[in-house]
Amino acid sequence: MRSSVRLATARQQRKESLSGAGGAPRRTFTGAIGAVCMFPLRAIIALCVRLRIHPNVLTFVGVVINVLAAWALAAGRFLLAGVIMIVANIFDFIDGKVAVQLHLQSRFGAFWDSTLDRFSDLALLVGLIYLYSSLGRSDYVLVAALTLIFSIMTSYARARAESLVEKCKVGFMERPERIVLFMIGAFTNRMAGVLWVILVLSIVAVANRIYYTYLALNAKPMPTREGVKGFLWRAFFWTDERTTIPYDLWVIAILAFVWLVPPDWLRDPMAHDRGVIAWLVNKL
Repeated sequence: MRSSVRLATARQQRKESLSGAGGAPRRTFTGAIGAVCMFPLRAIIALCVRLRIHPNVLTFVGVVINVLAAWALAAGRFLLAGVIMIVANIFDFIDGKVAVQLHLQSRFGAFWDSTLDRFSDLALLVGLIYLYSSLGRSDYVLVAALTLIFSIMTSYARARAESLVEKCKVGFMERPERIVLFMIGAFTNRMAGVLWVILVLSIVAVANRIYYTYLALNAKPMPTREGVKGFLWRAFFWTDERTTIPYDLWVIAILAFVWLVPPDWLRDPMAHDRGVIAWLVNKL
């Protein structure tokens, strides 16, 4: 029975955004953003509950809209793709909340939600692979393909680990972070930088989950969090929760990389402006 309840509520738990949903927002940069975003989402959730829209329908609609976003990415229409992704991920976020309020949590609902999320992830990256292929950029076809592989492996590693250990929520680059970064890349035309961030941190996340599972299954102690060594472990073996100060620092570092690094340095196939760093160097 306990296992059934845990699986039935998995949909809601996996839909936590960067706001730290599920409790009061913490006083952090990301927590404040999440709290602001929750205002319109509460109204949409209330409307869906009033209309008694089944959460599985919301999940399916979100995937269909994400496929449209993938089409926009494939066509190189990043701004349109960003707008569509916002709409799609409203459905993606609220389905778990609606399921709870309508008392429709189920093990099949958790399975349905998790499976369709993978389709959404694959669609967006396939759209980028098509775009870069049409531009003759085999280098970024490879980057996008590797990002696709390690994004899926991040989710798979956790799912497989949690069939062996109670919990394996380690690693920074989870699905909410990937989706937000995709939207940032689309709106700012910095998709190349976003892909590199997602790829590198997804590789780290997979490594984190493999190592964590090894330690847990062999009853070995987790890495220290004290001193200089602990600082390095904390940075590269990610166990901190969202909407904490360490989380905010990672977010700021990622945004700085995406927004400040000149597109030419990354040989970005789509962005051709000089970027902030190049502008500053020229001024100095």
